[in-house]
Amino acid sequence: MRIRMIDWIALTLVVLGAINWGLIGFFQFDLIAVIFGTMSSLASRILFALVGVAGLYCLTFYAKMDNMQISEAR
Repeated sequence: MRIRMIDWIALTLVVLGAINWGLIGFFQFDLIAVIFGTMSSLASRILFALVGVAGLYCLTFYAKMDNMQISEAR
């Protein structure tokens, strides 16, 4: 299976979002807000939106993994 650049970008954004949520949950520290400003700043809102879209895109990884398992079983 060939991994495309969009897959790497989406996965990186999802990991960034997961790390940020972990920091918020454990330490009440919003890394995105520190770097890009509060949620009212345009940059933060764009980044959060991109993380959300990347998360939706990463749902397709389940189908890719399923197809990979089927082809490996043959």
